[in-house]
Amino acid sequence: MARFSALASDTSEDEEQYDAPPPSKPPPPRSRSIPRAPPLRRVDADEDMDAGSNPSHMDEDEASSNSEPDEKAPFARRPGRGMYRVDEEAGEEDSGESSGSDSEGPLPEHRRGDPTIIPWAQQLGVDAQKLHVMQASLFGAPETAEALKQLNVEKPDRPRLSPSGLSRKHSRDSEGDGLKGATRERASFGHDIEPIAFRPSRKYARVDSSASIVNGVDDAFVDAGLALGRSFRVGWGPSGTLVHLGRLCGPSSKLEHSANSSLVTKTAVPFSPPGADTSLSTKLLSHHLSNSPIQVDAEGIPYASPSPNMSFGSFASLFPSTDQSFGARLFRLGSALFDDIDLQLHESISVDVRNRVHAVRRKEALSTWLEGVVAPAVEAEVKSSFPGHSASRVFSLLTGHQIDKACEAAMEGGNLMLATLLSQAGGDLEFQEDIRAQLQTWREQRIDAHIDQSLRKTYALLGGIVDILEGSNGTGLERCPDLFRVFGLHLWFGKSMDASIAEVFDAYDDHWRYARERAVAPVPWYLEDKSGEPSHWNLSSDENPPDAFYSLIRLYADPACSLSSIFSPLSFGPSPADFSVLWHLYIIFSRSMRIRDFSDRDDPGVSKGSQDAQGSDDGDAQIEGHSPSADVLASTYALQLEQLGLIQESVFVLLHLESSSGREKAIRDLLLRSAPQLDDWMTRGVAGSLKIPLSWINEAKATYALSRGEVFEAYQLYLQAGLYNAAHKLAVFELAPEAVIRDDLELLKTLFGRFTGHPVDEWHVRGKVFLDYAHVMTRLPELRFEVQMPDSMAVQDAVPEAELEELIRSVPKLIGLLPAIFRDTTDPRHSVALSTMISGLTRQLDKATPLALGCKQLRNLPVEEATKLQHARTIAQTHFLKMLQATS
Repeated sequence: MARFSALASDTSEDEEQYDAPPPSKPPPPRSRSIPRAPPLRRVDADEDMDAGSNPSHMDEDEASSNSEPDEKAPFARRPGRGMYRVDEEAGEEDSGESSGSDSEGPLPEHRRGDPTIIPWAQQLGVDAQKLHVMQASLFGAPETAEALKQLNVEKPDRPRLSPSGLSRKHSRDSEGDGLKGATRERASFGHDIEPIAFRPSRKYARVDSSASIVNGVDDAFVDAGLALGRSFRVGWGPSGTLVHLGRLCGPSSKLEHSANSSLVTKTAVPFSPPGADTSLSTKLLSHHLSNSPIQVDAEGIPYASPSPNMSFGSFASLFPSTDQSFGARLFRLGSALFDDIDLQLHESISVDVRNRVHAVRRKEALSTWLEGVVAPAVEAEVKSSFPGHSASRVFSLLTGHQIDKACEAAMEGGNLMLATLLSQAGGDLEFQEDIRAQLQTWREQRIDAHIDQSLRKTYALLGGIVDILEGSNGTGLERCPDLFRVFGLHLWFGKSMDASIAEVFDAYDDHWRYARERAVAPVPWYLEDKSGEPSHWNLSSDENPPDAFYSLIRLYADPACSLSSIFSPLSFGPSPADFSVLWHLYIIFSRSMRIRDFSDRDDPGVSKGSQDAQGSDDGDAQIEGHSPSADVLASTYALQLEQLGLIQESVFVLLHLESSSGREKAIRDLLLRSAPQLDDWMTRGVAGSLKIPLSWINEAKATYALSRGEVFEAYQLYLQAGLYNAAHKLAVFELAPEAVIRDDLELLKTLFGRFTGHPVDEWHVRGKVFLDYAHVMTRLPELRFEVQMPDSMAVQDAVPEAELEELIRSVPKLIGLLPAIFRDTTDPRHSVALSTMISGLTRQLDKATPLALGCKQLRNLPVEEATKLQHARTIAQTHFLKMLQATS
């Protein structure tokens, strides 16, 4: 039996003196906890019994107030009788005793009461045994249990409030069931309220248009959103065409047109500027296609698998050695930093030695690339210098790391000592310390003021000083004119020979970040060329994209750097929508060399051990996670190629999408948008080289033919694509009515005979009806003629008679199915075809057995009155003849 302490009746006269301020929010559900009693007065048993045993005075609001507290005091409804008062300041107390029957056993350790809490009876000075007797007299156990069971049964006619005080009929919460109006009660404090079961969020799945509830009710203007939703949504067209309502604007834009007007705009998103050069994209994609075999996955969808042999060096070989374009320099830098290096070392060489040799060779490759990049600027600077000023020529050659030419220039100027020092440029630390000591001596003795400035800067580079050279006549700020030479000074002179590329990069990074006035920041190449064409994009002044070469070096120097950190279109070109170079870099890094990837590629959930085991069985098969950034990059580049008219190249890029379903949908949508360009030459290229299923191409052509009104061509293309449902629908609603009107029964047999043996939706109530109609109209006259032959051939007439009876029985069924086929009353062809078919079947039936079709069945059908009258006359004549035969 449950034990209660110091209960206060809801009819107590002194109730207001115990009122407490209302709580800030309703108290949460308590599990097996009894509220601590406030300092209460003693309540007479008779008064409590009178108040608790007569609950009829409670109104409906009080009956459902267990989910909302009273405005004056925090009362809570006790299932059974009356109200009990909760003292919020006193807190809660676990009784520690079993509130159920004694047979339930002791409570677990974590649910026992706190032994430090003093029981209520002891706190109030009341005998515990006497209080137990009072509780037993007030609440009988059998009666209480029965009353609690009755109260727990929800009555449908009693309204209940939801926890929030609201009742929503059509709730749209994420769990799908809305707010529940019924409250949750427990029998006693000994019974815990179970938590609400977890309801998963509603999942939405894409369905075909034929299975959508919108199919066939597009003209339901009762629901304007359903009828006009497709008309007012944004839609993509061929070559990046965008059709939208209103205008493209930002959140802070002002409304220029009235809300009552609808202005449809057709624009072309400039993914590629007008007249863009496609030679680079075509060259790179051709090389990519030759090194990416097209395969078919487990779901039958083709995909491109880049070869592991496709590296930066293979792309760099596409450019002549004298080509100094951005693309050529970019792939050469990638080859210097990331391509494999043949160390040509014996297998017995230790790993440390191999790593050291590899670092030196990699640094040498980067140095060679830098020398080639800065060579044109150095030569132009040497030519512009004074003929007799050898010191300036030596310094310019030294900034391009052309040591041999610098020594020759020094000797030509008669400075043999400088030539000797130049031959040791980039040497050990002891040599650099000696040079710096000599510079310090000149500065202290104020001799440097009389030395040529170019000569002083040359000595500074030999001493490893690449920032500021302090002189006796002040501080001289020296600034190299381009990014590559500043980085090269750190690589060749600023750091020792043992320094890694990462250390050199950090030194340059600190140089330009903390001394912008003395070092060139990594600005993209197109921003340095002031003579170029103005940009077509209105970019924000806050856009400060780093240079692409700087980003590649950073990617090598920082192993934790991902492709997501450096892949900005503005770093590689003036257009923020140009993803051509980025996509090729991603394929090399992630798909071919497999050294870097996007940061959002998820874990496939396969342990490395199991993956290695599968890899050993399947060769090069690897299980990888999905990267949304990779798919977005491929889709954007494909759209860019589509706008340039490179449809086949765009399909090839989409073959790199990682999801099979997404890859199929993207390629099919592209073919649908590009259907006018799918001539025989392009069809052979897409289907032959890229292994795109011919059914996808024919489906796109059929959709385009249908948009031009060429229904029969669309019907044939749908059949070639294996889309029998679409072809069947065209044959039923577009081609069959015209064939019926022209009474071309052979055409009907040809149209629907091609569906035999193929699964078609609603075949027995649509397409087969036309075949049966053609069969009845041709076979029934023949059978009637055979049956009416002379009696000498009666033995041979047994089979035709059975067939004739079967056809006669099928005619009323056909007539009953025809109205459901021609439901479009707005198309006059359907009305005429329906009337023609019913009239023809009725005439054939009147000639054979008129009584097989009643007048009532024909009365409500949309058929000519002449046919109905003729059928009625035939039935009357038949009945008259039967009556004569019966009377004779």
